[in-house]
Amino acid sequence: MLAGDHAAACVFESSRTTGMVSSKHYVPNPAGYEKGSVLGFEQRYGKLGDWCVLALLPAYLERENSSLVYMANHFIERSGHPSSGFYLYDFAELHKKLVELEAAGQKTLLLGVTFALLDFTEKFPMQLNHTLIMETGGMKGRGKELTREELHHLLCSRTGLSVIHAEYGMTELLSQAYSMGGGRFHCPPWMKVLLRKEDDPLEIMQEGTGLLQIIDLANIYSCAFIATQDIGKLYPDGSFEVIGRMDYSDLRGCSLLVV
Repeated sequence: MLAGDHAAACVFESSRTTGMVSSKHYVPNPAGYEKGSVLGFEQRYGKLGDWCVLALLPAYLERENSSLVYMANHFIERSGHPSSGFYLYDFAELHKKLVELEAAGQKTLLLGVTFALLDFTEKFPMQLNHTLIMETGGMKGRGKELTREELHHLLCSRTGLSVIHAEYGMTELLSQAYSMGGGRFHCPPWMKVLLRKEDDPLEIMQEGTGLLQIIDLANIYSCAFIATQDIGKLYPDGSFEVIGRMDYSDLRGCSLLVV
């Protein structure tokens, strides 16, 4: 398979629901994705070598070709910490590891899919002082849908943290935006978010509320202009919030699924 005139070295594939076709992103230069992901993270959080990276991503590990798993694996390798690694559903082992890292005062990134973070913190509530929790979304079909505020409040109450961080990314993008609390995401310099009106795809807005439109210049060999189905709020400084997602059960496309 070719990405433009370049053979793809790897393929990232999205999850899918019954009857839906998964989206695929053919990537001829994975090293470029690795470099951009690390740079985007380190601009916000400092050198990966200072972190222990724990990835609680069971929904992604259970399927092939996840760009998030690829990124997390690269972060784990770049951190160089002997305790960095993936966790599936072994919550007891993850708890034990966090207790050890907390006792050592080690800066730790716990990167997790939403439903797994909720399950883990319900079974093992604990006071975290040196650990940063970063949720990646992911609750569909896994229980009651929570608003971002409800989710972050619940995770904070179980861990003693004052804020929950978040990562925004997707199969079609090679860059990630990060929220350092409050659900407000900031892009790296080569990524920009615009808005379009739900009822007029040709009207682009620089701020307000509408459908997120993303320019990602890391997509050198694919499409750098992605029209998403995420409803968001865009601020004058270029940061954005994700409010919900279009619900196509209504053909007029006017209802939202709050996440």
